[in-house]
Amino acid sequence: MWWLKNVKIVDLESGSTQVRDVLIEGERILEITESLTEKEVQNKSQSEIQVIDGTGKYLFPGLIDVHTHLREPGQEEKEEIATGARAALKGGFTTILAMPNTKPVLDQRALVEFVSNQGERAAGAKVYPIGAITKGEEGKELTEMVDLAAGGAKAFSDDGREVQNAELLRLAMEYVKLTGLPLISHCEDDNLARGGSMHKGEVSARLGLRGIPSSAESVMVARDILLAEETGSKLHLAHISAKESVELIRAAKLRGVDVTAEVNPHHLIFTDEAVAESNYNTSYKVNPPLGSAQDREALLEGILDGTLDMLATDHAPHTWEEKMKPFAEAPFGIAGFETSLAAVWTYLVKPGKLPVEVLLRAWSLNPAQRFNLLGGKVQPGEIADLVLFDPEQKEKIESKWFTSKAQNTPFLGQELQGFACMVWVNGQLRLGK
Repeated sequence: MWWLKNVKIVDLESGSTQVRDVLIEGERILEITESLTEKEVQNKSQSEIQVIDGTGKYLFPGLIDVHTHLREPGQEEKEEIATGARAALKGGFTTILAMPNTKPVLDQRALVEFVSNQGERAAGAKVYPIGAITKGEEGKELTEMVDLAAGGAKAFSDDGREVQNAELLRLAMEYVKLTGLPLISHCEDDNLARGGSMHKGEVSARLGLRGIPSSAESVMVARDILLAEETGSKLHLAHISAKESVELIRAAKLRGVDVTAEVNPHHLIFTDEAVAESNYNTSYKVNPPLGSAQDREALLEGILDGTLDMLATDHAPHTWEEKMKPFAEAPFGIAGFETSLAAVWTYLVKPGKLPVEVLLRAWSLNPAQRFNLLGGKVQPGEIADLVLFDPEQKEKIESKWFTSKAQNTPFLGQELQGFACMVWVNGQLRLGK
C-alpha cells in the first residue's frame, strides 16, 4: 500500500485545491481523506505501507498523450517503443497513443498487436496503437478497421498525411462507426502545403522560405467537419494551429457535431517569429508550422473555452543528423515527451495564462473520455495512474538529461520549472523512489 501524505488535489471543475492524504491499494485509489494516522492506515491493509510526504506537491491524474510517434517498427534509430514509453513517464504521462506512420505502417492486425506487446514489455507509460485509415497510408484503399480494433487499436488515422480523397474519407467515416472509435484527421491540403517549411506570412517572406498557408489546414478542417456531420462519425482533429480552424470547430460544436480537437504545447508557446529569432533553428520546424501571434492567441482562447479539448505533444523524434540539415530540408517535428509539461507550466500556468484545472482536463480527463481509456480522475475507486508533481522543481534541459533517443527540442539549453517526481501506473511506481 502507498500512503501519500499532504498532497494537493485539484478539482477539475471548480479549480479549487485541497490538501489530502491518499491511499493506493493494488491498482486502485483506495481512499482520499483530510488526514490519516498510522494506526488507521495499518487497519486498512495487511501489506507493507510505503509512505510519501507530498507536502507542497500536486497529485495529478496521469497525463494522457493522444498524439505520439514512437517510430518502431522501422525507424528505431530515432526512437523505440521502450525508450519512448520511459521518456513519456519522465514527462508525467501514464498513457500514450502511438500513431501508425511507422515502417511498415500499422495497417495490419499483427502490427497493431506488435506495438501493444512491445509497450507492455517496456514497463513505462501504457502504449496503445492507432491503426491506419488506408493501407500504407497511401490514401487509396481502406484498412480492415474492425480487425485492427479487435487487435487493440484505439483510433484510426493516416497522421503525417491527410486522406485527400473526400469520397474515400467519407467511406472511412461510415466504416469506422462499426468500431465505435474516433477517426483522427491530420488536416492538411497537399496542394496548398507542398514544398513549404514554415507558416506563410511576413516572417517567411522576410526569411526567404516557402510558406504553408493557414488555409492548408482550415480547408480540410471544414471538409472533415462537414463529412463527420453528414455521417455521424466521431471525429478528432489533430494539432490545430490556425485561428480559422478554431472558429470552424467552435461553430461545429454549437451545431452538435461529434468533434474534438487537440493543440500542441509548441503552438501555444511560440510563433513563427521563433524561426527568425533562432537563426533558422530546425527545432522550430514543425507540421503544422508555428503560426502568427493572432493564431497563438486564438489557440489559447480555444483551450480555455473548451473549443480545443486536449493538449497533445505530437512527440516526433528525429536524429541530430536529420535536424542539422538546412531548414528547408530538415524534417518536421519536436521531441516532446520529457519537456512538454514543464514547458506548459513555465510558459503558461506559472504566468497565469492557463489554469491548472484546464491543463488537467485537456491532458487527462478529456482524452480518457474521448478515447475510452482508464484514468483522468483522482478519486476513490479510480485506476491509480498518478503523478506526484513538483511545481518548484527546476531543470536545465541538457543532452545528458534525456531518456528519449531524440533531443530535437527548442527547449534545449533552457531552464524549465515544474516536473513529475514520481509516477504510478496501475498502482505500480514506475518513476521516482
